[in-house]
Amino acid sequence: MNTHHLNRREFLKGVATASAAVALAAGSGAVQAAAYKPLLKGVQLGRLPENVPDLERFRYAKELGFDGVEAPPMADLDRAKALGDAAREAGTPIHSIIYGGWGAPMSDPDPDKVARGKEEIRNALRCARAMGADTVLLVPAVVNERVRYGEAWERSQENIRELLPVAEELGVVIAVENVWNKFLLSPLEFARYVDEFESPWLQAYFDVGNVVIFGYPQDWIRTLGPRIRRLHIKDFKRDGYQWSKLPYEGDVDWPEVRKAIDEIGYDGWGTEEFPGGDEAHLRELSRRMTLLGEGARKA
Repeated sequence: MNTHHLNRREFLKGVATASAAVALAAGSGAVQAAAYKPLLKGVQLGRLPENVPDLERFRYAKELGFDGVEAPPMADLDRAKALGDAAREAGTPIHSIIYGGWGAPMSDPDPDKVARGKEEIRNALRCARAMGADTVLLVPAVVNERVRYGEAWERSQENIRELLPVAEELGVVIAVENVWNKFLLSPLEFARYVDEFESPWLQAYFDVGNVVIFGYPQDWIRTLGPRIRRLHIKDFKRDGYQWSKLPYEGDVDWPEVRKAIDEIGYDGWGTEEFPGGDEAHLRELSRRMTLLGEGARKA
């Protein structure tokens, strides 16, 4: 009788211990499930000191907590290679080239201007290869009083397609970005525009802050999904219609954006595009970018 009660007590104690262990494991799993892989934090080259040796510039970026750099194109490919070598030695590789394309858009009706734009893009692709980058940002088209929306769509696609063999040969993706160019005004359009190229060498460069005035970046991210090659990180205030100096100071819902990024399986580069500042500003920017990468609700 006493032995029976003892065994029962031991049994109940064992059940309680096992239940606690299961609960703890479940809790641990829930915490782990909510954790995100860190986004690779990029900084614009122009934020770094200019009047110092290249290696020192990139080591400074590393010391601030950035993982890599985004650079503009340059005509001197030897100089581009030297810059890329220094960046890699410092542990902050140049991951993409921010070409743009406003000056000679692929949608322009002037064939001479388009020809100039194509050569500039080819140079940006060659520069990316020299620097060790694998992506070139391109503003694909500009709609204005001379260029209708449909013309911008068709003309830009036709001209960009001519550049894809160069991109493939060099191993560098052309990533078209959503900007304030009155073009690609919804995530559905953006996705369709990319899909119609039917090429892995044409993908999307999604700018989080650029859609805040007329949409919600988390919606765009979920719609674009695996089409996204790169992310630009910035914040915007609808009230007052102004850019924010740091993340968490505008209307971007960073926790929801981070959740959307995780849902599509993106774990690549998020490069800042905030106003420049001193060292204290850059350190705070780096800290906040880490927080948004972790899904923090506030800074």
